Amino acid sequence: MVQQKIVIKVQVRCDKCRSKAMETAADTDGVISVSLQGKYKDTVVVTGDGVDSASLAKRLGKKLGHASLETVEEMKEKPGVDNDETKAFSF
Repeated sequence: MVQQKIVIKVQVRCDKCRSKAMETAADTDGVISVSLQGKYKDTVVVTGDGVDSASLAKRLGKKLGHASLETVEEMKEKPGVDNDETKAFSF
């Protein structure tokens, strides 16, 4: 599967809410990393493989009162990663 980056805006009122957001996101199947970003640390950025972004946003909304799915984008492979198609041979 292809890794994806999911950005969800959440309603946070305190550090406990931020902790709950991180815990809920990290508990989801397929999640590789979770971080909080933004001026008020109110944006959850999830990197994962096969993560259902809609259900994650819904779970965060139930836990925190409000969550809106901002973006879902496919992550590009990093240069220098060996793929079968991109291997160069020298003679």
